[in-house]
Amino acid sequence: MGFLAYLSLHARQDWRWLGLRILATAALCGLGGWLVASQVLRGQIDQLGQQSHHRAEFYRQSLESLLSRNTSLPRIIAREDRLKAVLRHPESANARATANRYLADIRRDADINAAFLMDHSGLTLAASNFDQPGSYVGNSYAFRPYFLDAMQNGLGIFYGIGATTGDPGYFLTAPIEIEGQRLGAATVKISLDDFESALTRSGDKVLIADANGVIFLSSIPEWKYLSLAPLDAEAQRRIEASRQYRERHINHLDAGLKLQAAPYSVRLKLPDSPAQNTLVVSVPTGSLGWSILLLTRTGPERQNALFAGIATAFALAFVFSMIIYFRLSVRRHEERVQADARLRQAHQELEQRIAERTADLRATNASLEERIDRLKTTERILRETGDNAVQAGKLAVLGQMAAGISHEVNQPLTAMHTLTDNARDLLDRGDFGEVRSNLDGIKQMAERMGRIAGEIKNFTRKSLVEKQPVPVLNVVCQAAMLVESRRRLADATLTLPEIPETLAVLADPQRLEQVLVNLLLNALDAVAPCPTRHVAVLAAVDAERICIIVRDSGTGIPENALAHLFEPFFTTKSSGQGLGLGLSISRMIVQELGGTIEAHNRENGGADFCITLDRA
Repeated sequence: MGFLAYLSLHARQDWRWLGLRILATAALCGLGGWLVASQVLRGQIDQLGQQSHHRAEFYRQSLESLLSRNTSLPRIIAREDRLKAVLRHPESANARATANRYLADIRRDADINAAFLMDHSGLTLAASNFDQPGSYVGNSYAFRPYFLDAMQNGLGIFYGIGATTGDPGYFLTAPIEIEGQRLGAATVKISLDDFESALTRSGDKVLIADANGVIFLSSIPEWKYLSLAPLDAEAQRRIEASRQYRERHINHLDAGLKLQAAPYSVRLKLPDSPAQNTLVVSVPTGSLGWSILLLTRTGPERQNALFAGIATAFALAFVFSMIIYFRLSVRRHEERVQADARLRQAHQELEQRIAERTADLRATNASLEERIDRLKTTERILRETGDNAVQAGKLAVLGQMAAGISHEVNQPLTAMHTLTDNARDLLDRGDFGEVRSNLDGIKQMAERMGRIAGEIKNFTRKSLVEKQPVPVLNVVCQAAMLVESRRRLADATLTLPEIPETLAVLADPQRLEQVLVNLLLNALDAVAPCPTRHVAVLAAVDAERICIIVRDSGTGIPENALAHLFEPFFTTKSSGQGLGLGLSISRMIVQELGGTIEAHNRENGGADFCITLDRA
């Protein structure tokens, strides 16, 4: 009883220690997952920031290219004598009519929104829309900054909503000098509506704000004419004085957005969507202090970081579990040894019985050794039988391809016969140049037959299973060459999309080639009766394993056949078209190579056969 109580006490203490270790391990796993998630998120956000900055730079270059396209146009117009004639004789109706037609031609040829002429007081004397409702003629724009800057500094640039038409635009103004005096100014108006429409169609969330932080172009219509930050009194006064946005009251967006050189994250709620974490990148543009803001959601990056953290936590949990399991196993082993010692001390009388049983145990061991020898012999026989079955499978596949291989060999033979007859006739005529050309053709046909024979020889060669690095693309191409005749007969397409040349698995090249030939032949048989006949070989890669996928566009595998697909002598083909051993032998080969083979139907039709092997 004392011994049992001792064991019970130690058992309770072990359980308490185990609980504490589990809690500490869970904390360490959580900490490791959090650190990895933070690091991955930082890298993802940095990469997203670089990509966003490149896109913002693209929008900046596009906008500046659009704005600079017509920078020289107002200066060119200002040199026109027809406009100067109006400034010299503003009362002349003929001069005004001539200037109106000239400005209308300029608007049409330069594909701009409008062009107009103002005198020294800002009064419009001629305009491209002189004959349209809302004409600029007769209106004074002396309050506009573009007029004041042009008359004082030589060039005026301004963006705002038209005071007359109500249409926003980019205004460029140049003074008109006559005999050294600035008597007026020529203005062109460029519409940015097409650029704003392009921002909306791009799918990106893009804002363009002026020097005061007012959003005047946006792919989010609801945020247009809102300010990033509350406007101070001086900025509000300037906007109202220039009537830049007419009578609109500029409200604060209150979304946490700001103009900052470095990318930053903000919790942002876009119209018709819940609040999400968003990366904001801003770049300056233009000569008026504008800024382009690109808003990019970071949800996918955060999800990737979360998955990475969870995966790390589970991986650490697995490692710690293995360590704890090993240590517990060692302790249990030590306790068992100690218990055995105590039991031997407490039960000395059993030693005699143990000695008596020793002879029986020796006899049993001898019997077991004999059985083990028999088992090894049986395993050797099974291995040899399996090798013979693999070789028989190769011969069966060659039997299926015999007609196509015969055609592949007969075709160059026929060509060689024809070229030989031609060479004999050409020799008789002394045309040695053509004879040499015929001999080159015969050599090419012979090399082609040699390649076909070599592939068949390699395919049929019986070899031991020796795993080595095998390039996936090479073995797939060799298998594709062996089934080329069957592919032509089925009038199917066989593609190998994006399998890297350096991708390799640990396998035996001949046996892996046999498995691929079996799967490709089955796939070609599956697509033969279908209107779309396509077979593809793909490769899916992870850190340690590679999955080679043979995909067909057939009708798929019957559900009742999936569970029996790799059983010997089970086949879905009609009688006389197969013994049902190909897939069974293929599974045996893949298992010998330390891999697995699986089959399943795809939702959009067809079937996938996946061979999973260790990566080299």
